[in-house]
Amino acid sequence: MSDTISSTETTASNRNGIIIKTSIIGIFTNVLLAAFKAAIGLMSNSIAVILDAVNNLSDALSSIITIVGTKLAGKHPDKEHPLGYGRIEYLSALIIAGIVLYAGITSAVESVKKILEPEQPEYGMTALVIIAAAVVVKIILGKYVSAQGKKVNSGSLVASGADAMFDAVLSFSVLVSAIIFLTTGLSLEAYVGAVISGFIIKSGIDMIRDTLDEILGKRTDGEISRKIKEILREDPQVRGAYDLVLYNYGPDKDLASVHIELPDNMTVKEVDRITRRAEAKVYAQTGIILAGVGVYSYNTEDKEAANIRNDVREKVLAHEWALQFHGFYLDAESGEMRFDVVMNFDIRPQEGLRILYEEIGRAYPQYRLSIVPDVDISD
Repeated sequence: MSDTISSTETTASNRNGIIIKTSIIGIFTNVLLAAFKAAIGLMSNSIAVILDAVNNLSDALSSIITIVGTKLAGKHPDKEHPLGYGRIEYLSALIIAGIVLYAGITSAVESVKKILEPEQPEYGMTALVIIAAAVVVKIILGKYVSAQGKKVNSGSLVASGADAMFDAVLSFSVLVSAIIFLTTGLSLEAYVGAVISGFIIKSGIDMIRDTLDEILGKRTDGEISRKIKEILREDPQVRGAYDLVLYNYGPDKDLASVHIELPDNMTVKEVDRITRRAEAKVYAQTGIILAGVGVYSYNTEDKEAANIRNDVREKVLAHEWALQFHGFYLDAESGEMRFDVVMNFDIRPQEGLRILYEEIGRAYPQYRLSIVPDVDISD
């Protein structure tokens, strides 16, 4: 276990190092590009080039915030925050999104001013060469940052890489508008600036939405949930895995809880062995910690219980809003029937329970019902 903890800490340290190194490269590149573009924009009186420079400067600031967020998120857990500080990365991403949105709105205002009060730009060959070079640099930077982000599962780096590729497209549009002006005398650069502003604003809004999804909690990735359930069902004594819930505490910091269905004649000793084995396998293959493993029992000796289970299952799943039926157990001795039902979001749980209690109660009045409504959390 100590080897596992040591390996996890080493992996986290390497991940943070890659994020910081990549962000520093991004800062240096974007500051350099911003300086050249700002100089060209001022000399050529081009609002489009100036706004492109502002965009690069906001990218550099975003990288700085990414570094700060990564350092804070990498702090070791303590008594006040026993699960660590990983979620700080989401807060830093939200700040970055706010900066991008602000830059986009400011750029839009300046572009509109230039449209209403146009000024003729004065492009030179040097300006064209530098803008063209900036397009190439941004493409290279975007591919590099995206690759590093995917390598260490950093949403901030992946987003920065995508943003850099998009910046290359915007810079290319500035280059095209400059060439059109030099060849035809038609000045489109204020309108190009407005288009750039619109895309920057959209990018900021998308980043805010994605980050809020992470903070609020979103549906578990279907591929991950199916993989965990498959791992659990590999044990021949586990008939099913249900109610999987993932709790995220930052990138690569996931805990989970789940129910597994086991035969009713197992001892606590046997259940303990199976659940511990399941926890180890899931962590080894996915890196996710099973913090809680609940147990459903199923009838193994009562043949009548199997017939009743099939009938109840058919009645429950006849409703379109009933997605899954599991955890059925019939306790003939105490006269209790219990099961869980996963309901979709088209019906209120209270309403679904009322319908099921009435229907199943009429069919099996001799049993005391215990029905638990489950939320459609994972596939």
